[in-house]
Amino acid sequence: MDGTVLIADDDRTIRTVLSQAMTRAGMQVHATSSLTTLMRWVAEGRGDLVITDVAMPDGNGIEMIPRISELRPGLPVIVISAQNTVMTAIRATEAEAWDYLPKPFDLPELMRRSARALEETRQVTSVVASAAATSAPMDVMPQRTDGAEFALSGRSPEMQHIYQTIARVMNSDISVLITGDSGCGKTQIARAVHQLGERRNRNWAVLDPSLLGRQENEDQLLAKLAGGTLVIEDPADYSDEEQTRLNRLLGRMGAETQNTAPRIVTTSQKNLMQVMSSGQLRQDLYYRFAGIELHVPNLAQRPSDILVFAQEFLSSDEFDERGPGLGRSNGTARAFSPEAEALLRQHPWLGNVRELKNVVRQLVAVSSGTIITDVDVRLTLKLPLDRYMGDRGAMVAGDAMPNVAGVGNVSPGSTGLAPPAHYAEQPAPQREKLAESVGYHLRRYFDLHQDSLPPPGLYQRILKEVEIPLFEIALEATQGNQAKCAELLGINRNTLRKKLTGLDIRVTRGRKMM
Repeated sequence: MDGTVLIADDDRTIRTVLSQAMTRAGMQVHATSSLTTLMRWVAEGRGDLVITDVAMPDGNGIEMIPRISELRPGLPVIVISAQNTVMTAIRATEAEAWDYLPKPFDLPELMRRSARALEETRQVTSVVASAAATSAPMDVMPQRTDGAEFALSGRSPEMQHIYQTIARVMNSDISVLITGDSGCGKTQIARAVHQLGERRNRNWAVLDPSLLGRQENEDQLLAKLAGGTLVIEDPADYSDEEQTRLNRLLGRMGAETQNTAPRIVTTSQKNLMQVMSSGQLRQDLYYRFAGIELHVPNLAQRPSDILVFAQEFLSSDEFDERGPGLGRSNGTARAFSPEAEALLRQHPWLGNVRELKNVVRQLVAVSSGTIITDVDVRLTLKLPLDRYMGDRGAMVAGDAMPNVAGVGNVSPGSTGLAPPAHYAEQPAPQREKLAESVGYHLRRYFDLHQDSLPPPGLYQRILKEVEIPLFEIALEATQGNQAKCAELLGINRNTLRKKLTGLDIRVTRGRKMM
């Protein structure tokens, strides 16, 4: 490869590795740890390609791109960054970077992209380089008016691909199809497509199929979503009649002007092309959905994201709001021990991100210290305890405790406390009354702490542990009919809706509300 590459990175190792690799490939290289030096080289007319980090000691690499384009039109800039969030990908795209690679990157892949960029540079016939232009004021990257960052996590290559695709399509009108198993984050990504783009100040809604075919409801929906986003969940589960009504509604939306037509974002646990081929989904509907497809792999397929999500949930203010000692311990942020992290990475996470969040919620509830240990994780995940963590005697096995207040399947002694002796003598009561059963397990939970009290906030934890199975079983009993479920529980429908959202209980088709 011929050409000169300008490298700006404050990491000496990265500068050395890139310089050596590109020199061996036949390129000339100038490397620096300073954006000021990089911009001087650009202004002097040096280089056919720029490779820059984002966070530099003397500035932000992405914010330099408009200035580079002003000084040297057509000079490609490849952004590399350890700040590998969706916002970094978006800002690099908005700044018109030639390409973006998150760290750690694959060196051969960077070399291939650099070769393509250099070839493009050779085709540029007009090069503007004016040293006087260095006195011009620097452009500033546009900032979000609705918050500096969007909470979309994940650092794996799969998530980086999703981030880059979102950055490319967020301001277009093309429909987006997001596929993946339950709990993998499809709705969060759908919300990101809406909130990160130009439609973020407009409304968005998840379609309730019960509204289809009612002229008044459809008119209200179109008015509400003018220029916004409509999310359609699992259309493969729609009946033939619902699909016909949905197709008619989308036809009405397509007839709207560009400024008022809502964008369509579809999420599905199934491969819609296969569903269409089998005749279970209308062909015209499929092609309304399948503009750009984003597939979200299961969490177990992107293990590098497990600890990213787990630590984010652990640090979340959501847990602080649940009571003293939950999100934090005495004001100190919690952390996982190395052994606990290893167990989290090894778990299959069949419930994906939703399961991980629920597990972290339970870990926060039962852990009284600042460090969540491997024993805490084993208890919550119902894994065997192969060693006794305390110093008060041998572990007693086989006396499992059903999940109470987030404890998980607990073997007495596994918390580091010797089990009360009377548990070896007293069987569980005949649970003919709910109060007796709950009382038995609560007393056992207190006894497991012996001389200590359980972590503060027990009242709210117990209520939530009871509420979750109560709502799930009530929804199952009423076949997902929220009106019947609310009537059964003796609460109004709005309260039910808030509870389901707050407890992160998945509402499947037939339970959706807009």
